[in-house]
Amino acid sequence: MADPITVEDPGDPRLSDYTRLTDVELRRRREPAEGLFIAEGEKVIRRARAAGYEMRSMLLSEKWLDTMRDVIDEVPAPVYVVSPDVAERVTGYHVHRGALASMRRKPLPRAADLLPTARRIAVMESVNDHTNIGAIFRSAAALGMDAILLSPDCADPLYRRSVKVSMGAVFSLPYARLETWPADLETVREAGFTLLALTPDERAEPLDETAPHRLDRVALMLGAEGDGLSARALRAADTWVRIPMSHGVDSLNVGAAAAVAFYAVRSPSTR
Repeated sequence: MADPITVEDPGDPRLSDYTRLTDVELRRRREPAEGLFIAEGEKVIRRARAAGYEMRSMLLSEKWLDTMRDVIDEVPAPVYVVSPDVAERVTGYHVHRGALASMRRKPLPRAADLLPTARRIAVMESVNDHTNIGAIFRSAAALGMDAILLSPDCADPLYRRSVKVSMGAVFSLPYARLETWPADLETVREAGFTLLALTPDERAEPLDETAPHRLDRVALMLGAEGDGLSARALRAADTWVRIPMSHGVDSLNVGAAAAVAFYAVRSPSTR
């Protein structure tokens, strides 16, 4: 443990992990390349640590020192104390929660390593909105999904916004990226999963009639907001399923749709 370090210069290189956090293009290139991600807020920082992520440093406003004292005492990483003004000049936004931590990423598992012990998984194609990613992870964790697989072009679950929206659920639910899309879906099928493509298409079977909760292993496929699943992904699925709609509504936000579908596919043992 080291004593917290007060920093008054927003250009101090020791704060470089936290610079320009609102620059999405910069951060999504930089963070995976440098093996880091940013956890925001006390609960998320604690959940990241509980999940075994190593802390690189912490950035706090002075009023958060007492709240985070136990964490400060436990970790060997430097803790930088800044004023709200300095924090805003470094990060590019007003840090409402007053606590940020730079964490080290872990190597991602292979999809093949997650499948043997899973029974319910979500498969996302081209979901590139970080808010939707976070919402889907939170619902998946809450509703008993065992893992998530991402197409190569999905957004980063460890991007700050995704982590924040998920309330740290991205740390508790294992996930992996498929390397070849949609060819790698065959690996999922070979592991015994039925591939259900969620789509508002009228030709799809209503979820309640499909009774997916009775299937032994289910992989629920979700597409991006607006476009939905691609034609290639739909062709790779075993069955198309849809959520019945009322009052002239034709579809739901992918985060909301995912939550409904996750509940529908839950196995009887988790109901």
